[in-house]
Amino acid sequence: MLKGKQSWVFPTKPVIESSSAVGGPYEAKGKLASDFDILHDDLWMGKDSYEKAHTLLIEEAIETAIQKAELTKEDMNFMFAGDLVNQITPSSFAARTLAIPYFGLFGACSTSMEGLALASFLVDKQGAKKVVTGASSHNAAIEKQFRYPTEYGSQKPPTAQWTVTGAGAAVLSDNADKAGKLVTTSATIGKVMDMGLSDPFNMGGAMAPAAAETIIAHFKDMQLDPSYYDLIVTGDLAKIGQPVTLDLLHKEGLKIDSQKFKDCGLMIYQENQEVQAGGSGAGCSAAVLYGHLLNEMRKGTYQRILLVATGALLSPLSFQQKESIPCIAHAVSIEVHP
Repeated sequence: MLKGKQSWVFPTKPVIESSSAVGGPYEAKGKLASDFDILHDDLWMGKDSYEKAHTLLIEEAIETAIQKAELTKEDMNFMFAGDLVNQITPSSFAARTLAIPYFGLFGACSTSMEGLALASFLVDKQGAKKVVTGASSHNAAIEKQFRYPTEYGSQKPPTAQWTVTGAGAAVLSDNADKAGKLVTTSATIGKVMDMGLSDPFNMGGAMAPAAAETIIAHFKDMQLDPSYYDLIVTGDLAKIGQPVTLDLLHKEGLKIDSQKFKDCGLMIYQENQEVQAGGSGAGCSAAVLYGHLLNEMRKGTYQRILLVATGALLSPLSFQQKESIPCIAHAVSIEVHP
């Protein structure tokens, strides 16, 4: 059901039956290591290319989520997935192996919530009974594509972010038994925002206006106060973009408690890990949400959260042609059903 201009409400409240998170060696040293289902001790993961390792990440996340739901691949009606590699080949190659009817998505780092929003919409409108959705990224594969191969040892400015080697996935269903379970209740689909920034080493600054626009739209459409949520979490704005977004929200009259305004890129790593401004990548918000945050909701730490995943819609070609960076953010609300 459309509410306002750009939000959906899900009257049937699709159930998140299970979720999973898979990470790499740097994530194994991070703050949220205990919330990952699988952690690899090297970036190659037994493969002969980083891109093949990237494919393994999303395969493992989806397979683990399905297994945790005590279901099989054959039970899945559809799969939504995406990543940052050219033509989202890791996700598509994983879909080839998994043999689940597949929607490939590209929303850059916003892909995790794009997938969750679409999966929820599909289940809510009886277009599917069970859907699996996920997103992933791999540090070495993505750095090689968007910046420089890590072997170059190139220097990065403090505004740059560290691409997360990780994946997260969740299984949604039309389960009528919702008592005490995690459900999706609404989604707000963002607009593409471009403030003219062109520095690929400052993604947080570029994405901040898109995050603010979607958050403002969500509360306007839903006619809610920010205090409704226990936590509002952005995807990967990190040290630069997160305070900018909060400032933009305050200037628009949306007063959000800074203690309840978190960022996945700031949550995933330790303070002493050398990640410049923080984490990023399509696997960042996916791993933090489908691992840590949903685990905390299951423990009762939070009853309602709003996850706002942000994405920079640039490509190596657009950067080479000196284009500015268009950005987007999608939000999904998740609650513990009474």
